[in-house]
Amino acid sequence: MKINAAVGALSALGHPGRLAAFRALVQAGGDGLAAGELARRLEVPANTLSGSLGILARAGLVTSRRHGRSIIYAADHAMMAELLGWLVEDCCEGAPALCEPLMAVVASAARCGVARA
Repeated sequence: MKINAAVGALSALGHPGRLAAFRALVQAGGDGLAAGELARRLEVPANTLSGSLGILARAGLVTSRRHGRSIIYAADHAMMAELLGWLVEDCCEGAPALCEPLMAVVASAARCGVARA
């Protein structure tokens, strides 16, 4: 990951509303959530959420797809795993055992986006 992509992603997450939206989409899994449902869950106006989702999408953290009249948003788990991996890739010089818990989180994030049978 290039530093500018990491800065963009971290900047996008650096707002309470956007962070809450991203976390809700991560929790929703690969199927994602309709924008209206996400707004209801977060108790935010649709136009506020729309702006937040746009910023997250430009940072590569969420994807969207149309389903009938709804737009479904989902966290991009591959991007999340890449960002987490980049943050810890040079972790714990000479003491990799200290980073094992962090690497388990990265591995878990990478598996999140795998479609469920």
